[in-house]
Order: sequence, then structure tokens, then C-alpha cells
Amino acid sequence: MTMKLVDINSHETAEQSLKNHYHSLLNDLQALAAQLQLTESQYRSKIETVHSNHTLSAKNLVHYLTLRRQDLRPLQQRLSDLGLSSLGGSDCCVAMRLKAMNVLLEQALHLPVNEQVGDLVSQQSLNSGSLCLQQNAEEIFASTPEQRTARILVTLPTEVAHNPALAKDMMLIGMDAARINCAHDDMDTWLKMIQNVRQVSQELNKPCPILMDLPGPKLRTGNISCDIAVLKIKPQHNAFGLVTEPARVLLVNNSEFLELPENIQNSPILPIQGIWLKHVEVGDLIEFEDTRGKKRVLQVTEATEHGMWCSINKTAYVTENTCLKLIRIRKRKSPMHFSKQGLVAAIPASRAAILVRRGDTIILTRDQTPGIPAQIDEQTGQVIAPARVPCSLPDVFAMVKVGEKILFDDGRFAGVIQQKHADELHVLITQARDEGDKLMADKGINLPDSRLKLAALSTSDVECLEFMVQHADMVGLSFVNQAKDIKLLQQHLKRLNAENKTIIVKIETRAGFEHLPEIIFALMKSPNIGLMIARGDLAVECGFERLAELQEEILSISDAAHLPVIWATQVLETAAKTGTATRAEISDAAMSERAECVMLNKGPHILVAIDMLDDILVRMQGHQNKRRALLRRLHW
Repeated sequence: MTMKLVDINSHETAEQSLKNHYHSLLNDLQALAAQLQLTESQYRSKIETVHSNHTLSAKNLVHYLTLRRQDLRPLQQRLSDLGLSSLGGSDCCVAMRLKAMNVLLEQALHLPVNEQVGDLVSQQSLNSGSLCLQQNAEEIFASTPEQRTARILVTLPTEVAHNPALAKDMMLIGMDAARINCAHDDMDTWLKMIQNVRQVSQELNKPCPILMDLPGPKLRTGNISCDIAVLKIKPQHNAFGLVTEPARVLLVNNSEFLELPENIQNSPILPIQGIWLKHVEVGDLIEFEDTRGKKRVLQVTEATEHGMWCSINKTAYVTENTCLKLIRIRKRKSPMHFSKQGLVAAIPASRAAILVRRGDTIILTRDQTPGIPAQIDEQTGQVIAPARVPCSLPDVFAMVKVGEKILFDDGRFAGVIQQKHADELHVLITQARDEGDKLMADKGINLPDSRLKLAALSTSDVECLEFMVQHADMVGLSFVNQAKDIKLLQQHLKRLNAENKTIIVKIETRAGFEHLPEIIFALMKSPNIGLMIARGDLAVECGFERLAELQEEILSISDAAHLPVIWATQVLETAAKTGTATRAEISDAAMSERAECVMLNKGPHILVAIDMLDDILVRMQGHQNKRRALLRRLHW
């Protein structure tokens, strides 16, 4: 009979090796904790300047930034190999997580544990950062929805000003907060929107705080000229040229054209002079000759608060002063012609565009004369003069340099500044589609390479702010680049006796991202604060391929500062516009659950988008808590 010998020395060696590993980790973690304390003492003067609501948050932000100034991946791997926390979810409570790790290792090594430290490392202490973040979110958003933790913020369409029922539907489906973009509409419209939301909120006994965004220094293209504005109305045809669906056009009083909701403005619209439209009834026919002398007939199909909807079975081209003849059909009688005729008013040329191709040169001008396309020699096809387009903020001309990149229309096409003059910038188009791109009025311009020094608040912003502090719950500051932008807003709020008004900072520029810690410290001087990741302009400024990386870093830093985050721009955008979302949008919306709030932009199908986002957020919160995966029981 043979006996199996136990290698005692080998066992002792393995045990000693593990102890050595524990000791090494403990030393590294203690050294890391010492770094946190040292940095906190260095930043003490800055921490003492923040509002008392944010003292602990400011300390934790300092700890987190200290932690992230070094590559912790080797340490994380060693911790993970032993089945310990890898510090990946320590954003909200850095120092306490390190203390907890120290206690575990000291116990594993049978070392004496400091009783005071052991008491501190309790479940409540370890969750204190998360609780602080949760309280801050409840403070600015008024409450937490019953079925989910992430709120839904919706940009209100203009129609809410005239239709409180729409606001009620939005709130019933899942809207928790409302946003008004002050780059659109006017104060009278904003007030009507706010009154309707407040009324519905009271009726439903459901809080719905209102965020109003200051427009900020947004660079845009100016007006584009159009020699003759023509509206083309065209029905749908099949492959055989037969009409499958009549065209629809809305007749509106010219005086009310600018007050139409944005989703209706995207439809074919004929503005009508005078009060002639008041005589029109459903069932009437309207005869006219289009620009080609073709006789055409509109059939009035529907009356709405905005105007009269008509259908037409043949293509028509309509311009200003087109004469309209009203025919009323009466049963058992011949058609009745009204003697008074209507006239089409001036058709807005807002959709005028300049076609831009790779290799073209366009000139941005200080002069606000409407832009014109390039002048082409009809015989040779050569460009005689490049296209000219006005810029809404020509002050930037002095701040840019030759060779810097410039992007148009949310990055749809781009170029390089070739020449710089006092009143002009000459831009060579380097990126565009093969068939070219259309440059239209009021489209965004981004200068990601340029160091712009623009005032954070314009005169019109200050006027808007005076309205906001009276009517809004939250003030959104757009295009924040540095800490002094926050300080300027805080000064104006103090002047208006509104220092306690909630401030939401929008991070949407490269400079804003690069100065984020300083911006947050300045923001912390106010009692109630939040942050919006405005991913549209941020992607254009920093590159679309970097967006995922940037939003992760912003989420992490915001968590460390216990700062509620609004995940914004293009969430379920296709669903809001068409009623159907893309697969990529569904995945993006699922990722947004890690923020305290998710923003939807307005669109004709906004109710569909709200309902869809609510469902996605409810489902995802069982799988994800911030950046930590949850192992919920699976059902299949």
C-alpha cells in the first residue's frame, strides 16, 4: 500500500505568495489613498468656494480626478484576479471605496483594523455618493417616476402653445419635464406653452418642471436669396404615371404664417392675402392657373385652427399673386362662383439653397446681404465668382486662422479656410457628397480647430434670462467653453435675485469638454445644478468617431461630482419624425438609461417617441445601473 505524501512546503509557499500579493496590493492602495488626501489639501481653497450643498461632491471630484490622472488598468487587473472590486464603479464615492478595499485586505492578512475606519466603511457610507446624486436629481426634476429612474425631457413643439391637449397627452404617456428652446418662437409663444404645461401638470397632479435654453453664441448661415419663390405641389405617382395619392397643401392667412407649428411648416403651404380665406368651406373647389398657364383645381378637404387643407391631383407651380377663384358646390344647383377672388401672398424663400460640391469655394461674409450661388459662365462653364453666404456672428472672422477646419449643417459637409480678410472668409470645400450638398439659411457652422472668444451671453440672451427667471424652473446655458461663462450667468442671476434658480450647463464644444472640471467647480457655486451632454454639436466639434468615448468620460466626471446628467440630441430622432425608429436608435436609447434624464427633440410623431423611450428605459433599468451591469434573473 502506497501513501500519498502532502507537500507541506509547497502549500506554505502558495499561502505566502498570496500574502505577499495582498501586501503589495495593500501598499499600492494605501499609496493611492495618500495621493487623494494630498490633492484634497492642495485644492482646499477651491473646495471651500463651492456652495455648501456640494462640499462633499467637490471633494469626491478632486479624488476622482486624482485617480484618473494615472493608468490604473494593471492595478484593476490584479484586484479582479483575486475576485475583489476593480474600482470601476467607484466614481460616486472614491475615498470610501479605497478604504473598504483596505479593510478587506487588512482582514485577509489578519492585521489590526482601525475601528473608526471600520465604522466608516458601512453600506450606508459606501452608497452615500449615489444617494447624493439621487437627491440632486430629485431636487431639479421635482420627483422620480414610479416605473423608472431616468426621466424623460421633451422639447415642446410650438403647437403646445395653442393645444393644451397635446401637452396632456405627452405627460400622460411619459414626459416628466419640458424644454423650451429659446432659439425659436418668441416670449408670447413661450408664455402660452408654459401656461398650458402648468395647467395640465396641476390637473394631473404630476410635476413637470420646465427648462428654458438660452440660445447662446450659435454660429449660423444667414439668409439665401431666391429670385422668384415658387411652390411646387406634386401628387404621388406609380410607375405608370397614375396618381396614387393626391398632393396636400395648407391654405393659411398670410399674417399667421410665421406662427404655424414647426411640423406643419414642413408641409406645402400657400399664404393667402387679406381675409378671403374666411369665405372658404370644406367641400369647396378653388380654380387657378399655375406659372405655366395650366388650369388646376384644389379641393378643400379639412378645416383646422391653422387653415384649410386642400388636395390636388395634378402637379402645380404657384407664385405670389396667383389668382384663386372659389367655387361652392350646392346640391341640385349649378356651381356658385364667388365674385371676390383671392390672391396668393409672397411665398417665403426660406428653403432657397446653394448647391456646394467638393472643390468649390464659398465666401462667408460679414455683410448680411442674402447669399447668392456661384456665377457660372454659360459658354465655358467656368466659375466667374464663388458663392457668397452671410454669417450670423462675423466677429469670429478675427479669431480664426487660415488652414483651420470649418463644418456646415451639423457636419454634413466641411471645408478649410484658405483666405482670411476683415470682412470675408474664403473656404475650400473638401468634404461633400458626390452629388453635392445644399447649403441653406440658418444652418449651423462649427469651427472645431479655432479658439473662439465669444461672449457667453448676448444682449438678447440677457433679455431672455429676465423672462426665464420669472417663468422657468431651470435655465440652460448653451455653448459653454470655460468657467468664466458660468460666472457671468451667476452674476446675472444674482442681479435678478434668482441665485437659487437651477442651472443646466450644456457641453457641446471641444473647449467645453476640455475645461469640464473647471466648469463644474464654477457651477458648484450655485445650489441646484445639472449638466446636458448635447451630443449633436459635440460630435461635430470633436469628431463623430469620438462621441462614444467623450460621453463616457462626461458621464464619469459628472457621477464623481454627483451632477445629474441629461443625455440629449437625436435620441429616437427618426421615431419622432417618422413614427418608426432605426435599430441603432433603439440601442442608443437603451444606453441613455445610465443618465438621470433623457431628452427627446420635437417632431410630428413625438407621442410615439415618448412611448417608445418610456418602454425602453423601464426594460433597461433591470439590466443596468449607471455604468454597472445588473444580473437580473433572465426569462426565456
